[in-house]
Amino acid sequence: MSQPTTGTVLVRGERIGALAPGAPDATTWDAFVEAHPQGSLLQYSAWGELKAGSGWRARRIAVLGADGTPLAGALLLIRARYGLSVAYTPRGPLFSGDPMVDRLLLAGLEREARRARAVLLRFEPNLLEDNPAADALHTWLLLQGLQPVQTIQPRSSIHVDLRQPEERLLAACSKGHRADIRRAERNGVVVRQGDVTDLPVFFVLMQGTGKRARFGVHNEAYYRAAWRLFQTRSCLLLAEVDGRAAAAHLIFADARAGLYLYSAANEVGLRSGANHLLTWHAMRWARAQGCTRYDLWGIPDALGRAATAPDAEARAALESAAQHDPLIGVYRFKKGFGGQIVRYLPAYDRVLLAPLYRLALRRI
Repeated sequence: MSQPTTGTVLVRGERIGALAPGAPDATTWDAFVEAHPQGSLLQYSAWGELKAGSGWRARRIAVLGADGTPLAGALLLIRARYGLSVAYTPRGPLFSGDPMVDRLLLAGLEREARRARAVLLRFEPNLLEDNPAADALHTWLLLQGLQPVQTIQPRSSIHVDLRQPEERLLAACSKGHRADIRRAERNGVVVRQGDVTDLPVFFVLMQGTGKRARFGVHNEAYYRAAWRLFQTRSCLLLAEVDGRAAAAHLIFADARAGLYLYSAANEVGLRSGANHLLTWHAMRWARAQGCTRYDLWGIPDALGRAATAPDAEARAALESAAQHDPLIGVYRFKKGFGGQIVRYLPAYDRVLLAPLYRLALRRI
């Protein structure tokens, strides 16, 4: 279990209190995250608990109003090594827009990071570059002495608009993707929602996919915890061919977005079009959860930059560079679901131990 912060900043109406012990309980905190315009799955208390099982310490830091409800806050993750640490808030902080409140939040986060002997404190705001508030937040963070850096979470992604009728959602997919979805159905691929007993099968598929695609996977306990901690906002979808699992998606939903985080398939799944059918079912599930978009979670960042390139020549150069990105194959799959390329603001670092900062960047 993640532990609450010991450095919550308090605000009492017009008066600003001192740092005091205690933090919002998980229920209060999650209600704040859900209501915040930039609230993200990666700021929920359950995400902190999930990461606490894999070597991170989680702290909830908040600026509280007179009634005890959070005005601004961040789930802060701290990873220690060799007597030092890094401090990181994924898809956060969740700022209030009030400079006084937000400076208090920065002070509380920095204090907690320094107490953990952090080399750096990193933020990754959950705000798209084209959001009307993005330029103001970027400028304000620079004025607070933070410096832009590469993100840890994907900076560029594809978002599918789920606010349209289901038939229009399918029609927005490419002709090839619609054909693959129907081919999988004709060839007897059956999609069902799994439960805890299916997680070992999912993990075997993940191991095989990781080995084939040469990427690391978490251990089985991690996926089991992720599914359990976010119930009923997590969903394990399995695609079966002749009664045997050939592909699977472990997906999640926060208050606004469905998130495509973990997927796997064996050779049968790849040949049968199972991943196309699974993604279609995943979007339908997220839509039924009340989500307004489906986040396909990660494409080459050069394509995100190309989407807002100043001229055709710059756009062509970025699109050419993206062809050498390891994620280009993933992009070709994701783009067929009719979404829009989006790009988030960069990450921002507060350097706390300058002599070790470059070394810490290489480790990250």
